Amino acid sequence: MSERVPTLAKRSTYKKHCRKQLTEQEYRNIMDNGPQRLRENPVGLLKNIAMHYSGTGWRGYESFIGTRLFYPGYAQEMQDDILNSQSVRDLIEEMAEQQTQQLEAEQLSKGKRKKYDREKQKEARRKELETMARAMAVKCVTTMEDKKKVRFFVAVVDIALSRIYDQGVYIKESQWEELRKIATMAQKNKQALLLLPSHKSHVDYLVINYVMFRLGFQIPHIIAGDNLDIPVLSTLLKASGGLYIRREWGGDTLYKTVLEEYISLIFEKGLNFQCFVEGTRSRLGKVLAPKLGIVKMVLESFAKGRFSDCWVVPMTASYDKIMETQSYADELLGNPKQKESLLGVLGSASVLMEKMGRVDVRIGKAYSLKGWIEEQTKLRGPLDLLHNDEQKSVVLKSFGYRVLSDINAITPVMPSALVGTVILTLRGRGAGRSELIRRVDWLTQMISAKNGEVVAIPGMSTDDLVDRAIAIHDQLIGQRREKDLLEPTFYGIDRFELSYYRNQVIHLFVEEAIICASLYTIIKKGGGISDQRMQFTELLDEITFLSSLLKIDMIYKPGTVEDNTRRTLQWLVENDVLYFDQEGWIGLSETERSIGRENYDFLCFLIWPFIESYWLACVSLFTLTPPVRAQQDKPVFVDNSAFMKRTQALGKTLYYQGDLSYLEAVNKETVAHAFNRYEQQGILLRTHYKQPRIWSEVALDAKYIPERYNSVLITEGRLWGLADHIGKFRREGKNRRDNAAVSSRVLKMAQDLAEQNSQLSANQKTFLKIASKL
Repeated sequence: MSERVPTLAKRSTYKKHCRKQLTEQEYRNIMDNGPQRLRENPVGLLKNIAMHYSGTGWRGYESFIGTRLFYPGYAQEMQDDILNSQSVRDLIEEMAEQQTQQLEAEQLSKGKRKKYDREKQKEARRKELETMARAMAVKCVTTMEDKKKVRFFVAVVDIALSRIYDQGVYIKESQWEELRKIATMAQKNKQALLLLPSHKSHVDYLVINYVMFRLGFQIPHIIAGDNLDIPVLSTLLKASGGLYIRREWGGDTLYKTVLEEYISLIFEKGLNFQCFVEGTRSRLGKVLAPKLGIVKMVLESFAKGRFSDCWVVPMTASYDKIMETQSYADELLGNPKQKESLLGVLGSASVLMEKMGRVDVRIGKAYSLKGWIEEQTKLRGPLDLLHNDEQKSVVLKSFGYRVLSDINAITPVMPSALVGTVILTLRGRGAGRSELIRRVDWLTQMISAKNGEVVAIPGMSTDDLVDRAIAIHDQLIGQRREKDLLEPTFYGIDRFELSYYRNQVIHLFVEEAIICASLYTIIKKGGGISDQRMQFTELLDEITFLSSLLKIDMIYKPGTVEDNTRRTLQWLVENDVLYFDQEGWIGLSETERSIGRENYDFLCFLIWPFIESYWLACVSLFTLTPPVRAQQDKPVFVDNSAFMKRTQALGKTLYYQGDLSYLEAVNKETVAHAFNRYEQQGILLRTHYKQPRIWSEVALDAKYIPERYNSVLITEGRLWGLADHIGKFRREGKNRRDNAAVSSRVLKMAQDLAEQNSQLSANQKTFLKIASKL
């Protein structure tokens, strides 16, 4: 590379550059001079509480940018508008008629026609439905009527955040000044801000609303799951914009219509609105594929002409430490999910005793939804987003991935993520302090070269940042305590949980990582330098396969696979990781070989855990093989939940026996994404049921049912071909020179599980048959 790692002589210059960059970016801690811990500064804490009570300065929230809110009768007015809307009235009338006809048919079948008063019954049905609709509206509609409740809640959040994230909440002022201009213009035109943040933690709700309140913006209506609808907390959240919705509403058209009307009214009145485009908190540390149910309602409302425009604002809050990562790890490993709430997280004594560093809030450049739709129209031709479901699906998906790309572009890399990434991407049992510092310096340079942002702290050298990250994560990063070690040596105590922080970096290098993993298919075979290279066309085939396989988990830059590959290869060549000669050969550069391919390995280490997950998911499909006694070409359906548990059990077994390199490959979220991808490819079949509960079954498509010889599964057929292809990208394990041994051992486990799955399927059907009769 042109300048691979800053030398000791260059480090001081580089640190000055970081500090200069920090000043230029206009960071500000908006919690400066905020509340203190009671033991450290009781007078300061009490003074701050008094200022909140009296509404001094920003705490009073006397004027804000945005449409008027917080007036008596707001909730009642919104509820009445929903119930009096044409869409809700029409649906109630339609449902009342349907129910009346059904009741009339029942009465006729019993010979009671003369006694049946149709109009009276229809009116009764209508009133029942109106009562149901009002109850739904009351449950959903926020109670943003009293500033005192909001100020009280902000005071609680102010104290909690300053206690937990003791180093402050940082913003980039130029971003918020730009948003202030947009918000002022939107206010004049009675238009809303559509805030779309990433979702890492329960704390996201608090941090974003806190910043909006503190900087004088209208706080948004926030979509929240009804799991947060708990006494006391729900009252405060609803008064501060919390909009509770069911996680599932299935075929409840009345609920769906009430919710759609409410969202339309919010935008029609120019009220700010926030939802998480990922749908749920990311347990992996990287953004999730978009879930666009709520965004779909916004888009349809716009297409109906309910509002003229709104302004899309990508957002993200980044943390030195996420307080839920331990529960995330437990959940991803398949352990029973513990009931968790915002109140439970913040009320934990252990959390309140910790000092978790800082939070950095970033916002992207706001853009017009109307303008974006016009761009799509120019790109795709005339759009009918109300009647053409295919067009609507394509546009929604495009919008979702645009937002995720914007979020990735503005997400800063925290020092904790740098240190966690380095520890998990170095070979060996640990890393010396000097090695950690050297590699963190290198990674910082590489992120800057990718136009990413690294959070630097004024006055702190790389050495200090490394020590700071280790201190914050002392439960995840350990230090060897042997007396005769020549220098401090650190290792990952819980590599699974630490992987959350490594995954915060992957979006910056995903294309580079896929290229390196694709080249690894030949490098892992060994041999001379001429044996460890590939022609561009051959490499492109492997990149295309791997990119397509991981498309649910990874966010790629716009463009064709070939165009992105050529652009990314150029970057890897310029940074001396690979060479690409005039004859079309690609391999490791001489410089990279001379340093033990540490930078190449770093890129592979980023993507390998995901490749392992997809390999595990593919291998687990062998457990869906029909048992010996069954018809071999007929799919056998198995309960999806039980299948996932058995897949994780298989993965853990392979990990502890050394055939799987990463425990995090067993995480159920990525494995579930792999199954979804195989379903998209027609390999996995899935059937959904709603009775006697919501559940699903899975089976192998007949074309992929594995072959047998003398009743034993063999390494042939379409499914084994897929597993073998994915396996070429995997990191070398203990049996890297004996693939046949791995194959026979894995298939033996899969065959045993297939027999158990068959019995499980039979028992499941018997249970459901009995349950349906109860």
